[in-house]
Amino acid sequence: MVMTLLVNIDVDDLHKGIDFYTKAFGLTIGRRFGADAVELLGATSPIYLLAKPNGTVASATSRHLRSYARHWTPIHLDMVVTEIEGAVDRARNAGARLEGPVKSNNWGKIAMLADPFGHGICLIEFVGRGYDEIATEKAKSSGARG
Repeated sequence: MVMTLLVNIDVDDLHKGIDFYTKAFGLTIGRRFGADAVELLGATSPIYLLAKPNGTVASATSRHLRSYARHWTPIHLDMVVTEIEGAVDRARNAGARLEGPVKSNNWGKIAMLADPFGHGICLIEFVGRGYDEIATEKAKSSGARG
């Protein structure tokens, strides 16, 4: 089974979201879905920005309210770039906040940022064999688990 991945990002200001993601990462508008959603292209998966007002309930089964202050979630975006310093500068100039120095590892470099909506984003520049530098074994396609 082949699965298609779509990335959806809630923002409280669609115009501001489009401005940030197109300037920071060079994404382009694919399609618009009325006044509340837009498809951005240029990554390996389409990214959809969804206008969701601050303070609204996140789901019908949750009491959590949307907040666009910096927040933590166990899911974030990793954007692989070819040159991390320039990518960090573009993201910061577009409105991202760098949350610490760029770190170097044997597999590459990583910069941790927050977008203007409080979502975590990591920029990654692979070197050498990338994550294969630290991989201990190859997962078998039928037995791999996340």
